[in-house]
Amino acid sequence: MPVEITWWGHATCALLDSNIRVLTDPLFANRLAHLRRRRGAVPPAEARRADVALVSHLHADHLHVPSLGALAPGTRLLVPRGAPRAVPALRRLRHLQITEVAPGDAVRVGGLVVRAVPARHDGRRLPVGPHRSPALGYVVEGEARTYFAGDTGLFDGMAEQVGPVDVALLPVGGWGPYLGEGHLDAGRAARALARLAPRVAVPVHYGTYWPIGMAAVRPHEFHAPGDEFVRLAAAAAPQVAVHKLGHGESVRLEVAR
Repeated sequence: MPVEITWWGHATCALLDSNIRVLTDPLFANRLAHLRRRRGAVPPAEARRADVALVSHLHADHLHVPSLGALAPGTRLLVPRGAPRAVPALRRLRHLQITEVAPGDAVRVGGLVVRAVPARHDGRRLPVGPHRSPALGYVVEGEARTYFAGDTGLFDGMAEQVGPVDVALLPVGGWGPYLGEGHLDAGRAARALARLAPRVAVPVHYGTYWPIGMAAVRPHEFHAPGDEFVRLAAAAAPQVAVHKLGHGESVRLEVAR
């Protein structure tokens, strides 16, 4: 059975595997604080249907409470351990089945097993205060093993802690003219690809949101990361098939282990 991946922009992907629909870091907003969606339409209502949604960390462009509130009643939601305490608005989403996870935890959803894996990123909701909730990546294991990195930098033991994967959804940019610590740009994402050695990669987390009034500030950081990743990945990991998707585009993969 083929695996289907749709990129809706930023870190939001839909993964269909074993007849189970997975959403990553759902963000269905035209505007978020100082950010405006500059490319790709806001995902339509049918894009918000999922059996399970994964939240990688607490930053508002990854844990967006209004978008989570738009998920259907009964949707399973995996969040980093401690998230409901750090983001009290999560507790009001009583129509969702919320499960807190930490690196090493595994949750079965139908025919899938979802593993939480480490990420090198600031997991706090705000850039101040104690670290109470980890930043995570996830590996979804079904017909394929699909790694959703969330936000992360390179870290020692990355390949070993993520484990062998068939597909990697890797961030290659951000939402502003400068990437802070704990992020992958196109070059670091290509190096991560060489370490992980999946069969297929899809670049995400670029070319969607940009600060209002800053369209002319380092615009290449908005437009270029996808193409740059394709070019650098071809040199660093030529055995990996890279699919650069447009907003709302899908790829169907036949993954034979």
